[in-house]
Amino acid sequence: MQSDNPTAAILVIGDEILSGRTREGNAHYLSQVLNSIGIDLREVRIVADDEDQIVAAIRALDKSLGGSCDMLFTSGGIGPTHDDITADAVARAFDTDISINDEARRILTVNWESRGVEITEARLRMARIPHGARLIENKVSAAPGFHIGNTFVMAGVPNVFMAMVEAIQPELTKGRPSVSEALEVLRPESEVAGPLREVAAQFSDLSLGSYPFKRGDAYGTTLVIRGLDGARVSAAMTELRQRFSA
Repeated sequence: MQSDNPTAAILVIGDEILSGRTREGNAHYLSQVLNSIGIDLREVRIVADDEDQIVAAIRALDKSLGGSCDMLFTSGGIGPTHDDITADAVARAFDTDISINDEARRILTVNWESRGVEITEARLRMARIPHGARLIENKVSAAPGFHIGNTFVMAGVPNVFMAMVEAIQPELTKGRPSVSEALEVLRPESEVAGPLREVAAQFSDLSLGSYPFKRGDAYGTTLVIRGLDGARVSAAMTELRQRFSA
């Protein structure tokens, strides 16, 4: 699908994701948000809690560092424990220092004091922010994320991640949201491949996909057409329907 929309990547960080102990849902949520505002998601990458891997991924994906995408969104690794190393890795990727951010400390202190929570060295790790970064608001638990270069660094806890995504949306460069139409046919994928290929060649500016399913004893395929021009998507769907109407 041809597009001049801004591009994005998602970097999910955490041993718990790779081990299967935690089900990853943040990338799925964010992909829907990005699609709805016209930002083309190009890649989702998952790495361990390993500083070298995180640094390499950020440099490969953030265009401001010579990477491949206009925007990079990270999830995970900014909590209070010893394995929360994302902030340090981001600072290293951008070749900048990291220390306690006064505004982040103030936000956290107000929150903790209001709840009678003791201020500890471990908790203050969440106020360590790379120099030159701007804070991302966290309405759920106060501990902020941050934005540096083209990278938005956010928490891995799903409801906190969602709150941070909501906070950054107004500042994101948006494009044209894609339009999609779907058609279910009770034929296996092998039988729809030929007609689908022909329509895809006729409408090369669109994205056409096939997704098999089983319903009872019957096999079927959902055909999906996506594009930026609603009229073109509808025209392509008309072609598909005609081929499977017999």
